[in-house]
Amino acid sequence: MARSKTSAVDALKRLQAQRSELDARETKLRTDAANELGKVLLECGAETIEPAKLRLLLKQTGALGIDAALAKVGKA
Repeated sequence: MARSKTSAVDALKRLQAQRSELDARETKLRTDAANELGKVLLECGAETIEPAKLRLLLKQTGALGIDAALAKVGKA
């Protein structure tokens, strides 16, 4: 009896299906992460910060590094 080999076309179809599943999972996880971050913002009162200023704060904190930014804020 001859074994049937998986064709490249079948393998490509499986890969595309996996990619679609991963894309859907990534979308769900991004939404979950955004919800978690939103809760943190509400807990600390950050919803009163203007979005542009919050975005700038986060970008600059990321550029500086979290630990360095926390050290600077702690000194103030």
